Amino acid sequence: MQEQHTCNKRLVAIPEIAVIDEVKDEIREVKTFFMSFEDKEIENNFKIKSGQFIMCTVFGAGEFAVSLPSSPENDRFHISVRSVGKVTKALHDLKAGDKLGIRGPFGNGFPFEEIKGQNVIYVAGGIGIMPLRSSIVHVLQHRKDFGRIIVIYGARSPEDLMYQNDLKTWQAAPGFETFIAIDNPAPGWNGPTGFVNTLIGKANIPFENTIAFVCGPPVMFNSVIKELMDRGLSDDCIFSTLERHMKCGYGKCQHCAIGRTLVCTDGPVYTYRQIKTLGEVI
Repeated sequence: MQEQHTCNKRLVAIPEIAVIDEVKDEIREVKTFFMSFEDKEIENNFKIKSGQFIMCTVFGAGEFAVSLPSSPENDRFHISVRSVGKVTKALHDLKAGDKLGIRGPFGNGFPFEEIKGQNVIYVAGGIGIMPLRSSIVHVLQHRKDFGRIIVIYGARSPEDLMYQNDLKTWQAAPGFETFIAIDNPAPGWNGPTGFVNTLIGKANIPFENTIAFVCGPPVMFNSVIKELMDRGLSDDCIFSTLERHMKCGYGKCQHCAIGRTLVCTDGPVYTYRQIKTLGEVI
């Protein structure tokens, strides 16, 4: 497993106060919250790695784990959150100027330095693009260090496609290949239709010297993994994240244990080979 990377010991057990600078509506039930720390020392030294997560406290409601879509470099600190329960619904009621508690970042994160020189494939379904965004932006910021970079993304409808401005930027970026589809035809949609796995053949993905990052709902994940492996990609070259109901974030409570691994410290990023040995059902 990769080494866990945390920015500051103060942020492990005790939340630091962050002020919401802006709230952006993304898609139905999903908002993005841009924020900055009250303590400028924390703000200036807060470092993340793509694929990590934080623990976010909504005061008076509770705490929850959330992946970090921000790039480690030259990107505003933010989280994108779907309203699914008491705490996240309380978060969605907040506005600019309100305050949150932040602990972290926690976890190992996606590989970066060790995959330079390789082709990088991102496959996401629905809000599965959220934990991948950080790596996508980071790799694009270092475009010359990688081979082909391909983003394959699908959602139920045009209204369910996350990060619309980012998608336009990626589509216009030189040497950055994007394949975007929705499940079924819709008025005004001129792009491909069908499930995400059907785009893999259209993308003419290389399978030598290639790494794939996959995130999405179970049906999509399993069909994509099968498609990638049928075409020759090894299971140790496919990465994904395992989401569990985190409590502490640093391995003390063991609430996120799967067998002998703790998702909050050993993960949340695993290769598909590791996932299979865990006996985890995706």
